[in-house]
Amino acid sequence: MKKLLTDFDVIVVGGGHAGIEAAHIAAQMGSRTLLITLDPNKIGTMPCNPAIGGIGKGHIVFEVSALGGLMPKLCTQTYLQARMLNTKKGPAVQGLRLQIDKESYSKLSKTYLESINNLTILGDTVEDIIVNNNIIEGVKTAQNQIFRAPCVIFTTGTFLNGRVHIGLENFAAGRRGENAVTGLSKSLTKLGLQMGRLKTGTPPRLSRESIDFSKLTLQQPDNLKFLFEFTPHEAKHTRDCYITYTNEKTHEIIRQSLHLSAMYSGNISGKGPRYCPSIEDKIARFPDKTGHHIFVEPESASTEVVYPSGISTSLPLETQKQFINSIKGFENAEIIYPGYAIEYDFVYPHQLNHTLEVRHVNGLFLAGQINGTTGYEEAAGQGIIAGINAHLKAHKQPSFILSRHEGYIGVMIDDLVSLGIDEPYRMFTSRAESRLTLRQDNVFYRLADKSYNLGLIDKSFYETIQKEQHIIQDAIRDLKNGKNNEKLLALLGKDEQNIAQLHQMTNNTLNERSIQSLWAEIRYEPYLKREQREIEKAKKYQTLIIPAAFDYTDLPGLSKELQEKLKKHKPTSIAQAALIQGITPAAISVLIFKIQEFEKKHKIH
Repeated sequence: MKKLLTDFDVIVVGGGHAGIEAAHIAAQMGSRTLLITLDPNKIGTMPCNPAIGGIGKGHIVFEVSALGGLMPKLCTQTYLQARMLNTKKGPAVQGLRLQIDKESYSKLSKTYLESINNLTILGDTVEDIIVNNNIIEGVKTAQNQIFRAPCVIFTTGTFLNGRVHIGLENFAAGRRGENAVTGLSKSLTKLGLQMGRLKTGTPPRLSRESIDFSKLTLQQPDNLKFLFEFTPHEAKHTRDCYITYTNEKTHEIIRQSLHLSAMYSGNISGKGPRYCPSIEDKIARFPDKTGHHIFVEPESASTEVVYPSGISTSLPLETQKQFINSIKGFENAEIIYPGYAIEYDFVYPHQLNHTLEVRHVNGLFLAGQINGTTGYEEAAGQGIIAGINAHLKAHKQPSFILSRHEGYIGVMIDDLVSLGIDEPYRMFTSRAESRLTLRQDNVFYRLADKSYNLGLIDKSFYETIQKEQHIIQDAIRDLKNGKNNEKLLALLGKDEQNIAQLHQMTNNTLNERSIQSLWAEIRYEPYLKREQREIEKAKKYQTLIIPAAFDYTDLPGLSKELQEKLKKHKPTSIAQAALIQGITPAAISVLIFKIQEFEKKHKIH
């Protein structure tokens, strides 16, 4: 066993998906790292959907992979089914989604972390933060132990004053069967951090044996050789997923019981995720819709628990039983665990730097749901950035920032820090202005230099990535030079026969990922050039600083609504102002002109 030290370079609090990435990367980079979590046997637990990836979210996981993260490796070894979503559209907005064996994922997470020499795992609860003159010095645990480090990362998920709601009943919990953390929010508030409440939910879990799958629609998997990792693998498919629907009878049962839902009884103050509403919300908000999708997904190959995605609820257990049994294929379905809503404390993320360090507390980093995000993927993306920067800070090295034009992780962090949130944040491809550039197929090429320079990947892997990139560049050059031009362009389709022919015509030098990247670079070429011009313009805007004393009140050319938005978000640059919803190019032009006038009048240079 490892001897438990008291002094570390980095301390990570919380063993969820943000904590895993933060602890893993900090230790791999060379920091003596301590991971403190309530129960080490529940590291990497998936309390909600047993799947990773999807539209936008999958892009984040690819970037975690390119930065040397752990989530993609865990996915490859524990997935049950693979699907590529949005294939009717171009590669820029497609999303890889893997159905995961949650039991195997959690066990493998712990095994991986335990194998890292620089990483110590401790089962305990952090109750207080040790700070001196707004400089982090360490943490104090419930077992009255003090651990010191110049950098501490909090990745507390839904545990901060977490409260579970089932119907009109509610009780303190971090998630099903686990205690809430009740004292830490006070410590964060004492540091001057502004905090709020958010809510999320989960559906009831069903017994597989009690479901009539003959009445459900089978969801066909995709035979994919490339997942979130760079290297190909042997495709596997070990469990099926299905689809069914709610119906008018389901909706009527829920409508009659809305007053018993925690969301509608007034028991919950936290705001829920707009893009992942409860079944009560769906029925109340869309009264004319006669049915809603339910994705029937296995939670593990080792258990009979089934996850009916799309019907998260906080209705009483008896009502849950009634509406579940009204659904096609669920007539005799048995509930293993009831669905519930959970509300929890979070920190408003506009108080962070782009490194995810708290602006006014030196050495304190926050990642994951504590910053107001949803999802395992968003948490992992923040965790790896916080872990990298905590290591760099602990060793007095320059920080690392991924801009919104370099990655979806950069988009997410910039949105959180620059705009803040008023509801749980979820990633979509539509949030990225440069989504034609920030594709899944080119993620390793575009982030390889950064990863190698930070020491996140070794030289051999870096050279392998470069070699594949050069092969694609050579193929594009040949196309532009007219070599096999018409034939190759005709073969840039998606079906296997065309791919096989393209392999032959390029001497089998292109794999499936290379072909996808080649297709995208050619098909998107004029749009990529335009996108690059916009990126350069955005960089120029970033240097146009808005003076702190600049007043938006009664500014000619800006509506009252835009003036109020600018006052609320307080952008520090024109680039940040341009991100605010509703700000038009015309409004940006007015701002630039008025700021230049202001600087000239007040002799600001």
